[in-house]
Amino acid sequence: MAELRLLPWTSPDGKPCYLSADHDGSRLSRLADDVEAAQLRSGEQVLAGARAVLADRAAGERAVRFALTRAGESLEEALRIAHSRGARLPAYDC
Repeated sequence: MAELRLLPWTSPDGKPCYLSADHDGSRLSRLADDVEAAQLRSGEQVLAGARAVLADRAAGERAVRFALTRAGESLEEALRIAHSRGARLPAYDC
């Protein structure tokens, strides 16, 4: 029986989406891989932007709040990816 893969997006009402597939090469699985890669690249850009805002002593509250909001969104995506990938790791007996 195929394991369920947590996908890197949610339903319109915010619920998690899962994929049941026998192999990782399905079209939807490849799309999920591409979305994860894009989310991680975006997270790197958001981190760089947030660091720049924090280094700017003249940055106003609005800029800091925007940077923090985007950083929170990126962290949420990264944690979702980590959870999904961790769940797909093979179990080892110690």
